[in-house]
Amino acid sequence: MKRVLITTALCLLAGSSLAETKIAVSMTSFDNPFLTILLNGIRSGAQKESNVELLTEDAQLDPARQLSQVENFIANGVDAIIVNAVDGDATAAITQAARNAKIPLVYVNHPPAELDSGLPDSTAFVGSNELDSGAMEAEAACKIMGGKGKAVILMGPLENHAALVRTKDVEDVFARADCNIEIVEKQTANWNRTQAQDLVSSWLTAGVQFDAVIANNDEMAIGAAQSLKAAGVAMENVVIAGIDATPDGLAAMKAGDIDITVFQNAAKQGEIAVETAVRMASSKPAEKTLWVPFELVTPANMDGYAK
Repeated sequence: MKRVLITTALCLLAGSSLAETKIAVSMTSFDNPFLTILLNGIRSGAQKESNVELLTEDAQLDPARQLSQVENFIANGVDAIIVNAVDGDATAAITQAARNAKIPLVYVNHPPAELDSGLPDSTAFVGSNELDSGAMEAEAACKIMGGKGKAVILMGPLENHAALVRTKDVEDVFARADCNIEIVEKQTANWNRTQAQDLVSSWLTAGVQFDAVIANNDEMAIGAAQSLKAAGVAMENVVIAGIDATPDGLAAMKAGDIDITVFQNAAKQGEIAVETAVRMASSKPAEKTLWVPFELVTPANMDGYAK
């Protein structure tokens, strides 16, 4: 009888030690090349951890839907939540819901508004410092342009923190004495290749003259290149810059359509987000803010980023 009881107890202990950690993920959108890389990084991070069950949901660009998803995660008793925020200014309710339920929350890539005032306990952010991204692409463009000329800016969604900061970075660099580039147009194309193509086509039709297209991401840079080529503009006469160094962006650079991009390591962000979520779910100490550096990519070093 004693042997049976001991064996049963050991089995119960073994079972509890192998209990799965349930991590739920709400993504801004599944229909975005960069966010696909981020999601794959999250999945890769989960595979590297032991006994992690990953649940993923698509917020479909809807902040209300994202909040509802988080509330459902909480009701289902998950151990940690990862959120790629649709709208950084609409995260307070998400943060409060997770705090009330005492469930660790990790924001990834798109920072919550609370980051500026200080994240509460059991809440973390993993991403890249956007103060570097737009500045890197603008400084590289300025160098190619010899510190003079005209540029247009293709912006991401106006409610998106990255889009706003990247645009301001570019404006600040172009206003410097050593880089006096005139910005003749700037409009949002919502991270979208087709919208960027249509917008640049409308500028060309309206007779807008520019020497550079500075895009907040690679998808819009690719759309701009497609529009210029369709209009018969010689690609060597226009500097095109993007951000993210996605596979499509690097392919466009190899084809001579994009001159500059900035590598944002989305896969690494995803992996660190999972690692942080697991640590917090296990009541282990974790950094509240974790930065993954941006890196400038040009035709000279692009082969190193192809993988």
